[in-house]
Amino acid sequence: MIKFFLIVNKQGQTRLSRYYECVEVQKRTLLESEVIKLCLSRSKDQCSFIEYKDFKLVYRQYAALFIVVGIDESENEMAVFELIHNFVEVLDKYFSRVSELDIMFNLDKVHIILDEMVLNGCAVETNKTRILAPLLVLDKVGDS
Repeated sequence: MIKFFLIVNKQGQTRLSRYYECVEVQKRTLLESEVIKLCLSRSKDQCSFIEYKDFKLVYRQYAALFIVVGIDESENEMAVFELIHNFVEVLDKYFSRVSELDIMFNLDKVHIILDEMVLNGCAVETNKTRILAPLLVLDKVGDS
């Protein structure tokens, strides 16, 4: 099961965080700072899977952004690694070459995309067309 999903820039600023189990706000900030330091300090040659406390971290770097997913022991790391890539492909498809600014100024849309893909910590959809369908309907309603 996925415990949390983070998007972080190279400066260590969290751009998106989604937790799938209850964590107090103070513990979230401590957890995020430790996880971010851990991922940012690793070189590109090192493995993208890290064992951390009672869960595993799967991360992937795209330009200036890191996407970090915390998972429990039962989750498949490679499946989550591919889920991260699929998430970025969906963002690219919707935003036409997604950037950090797209995420910052359209956080609600990024959350909708993530919610279409992950439900209660489980990946439920990977088809890009189906993931984007509700967002495209919202865009049409907003335009009219």
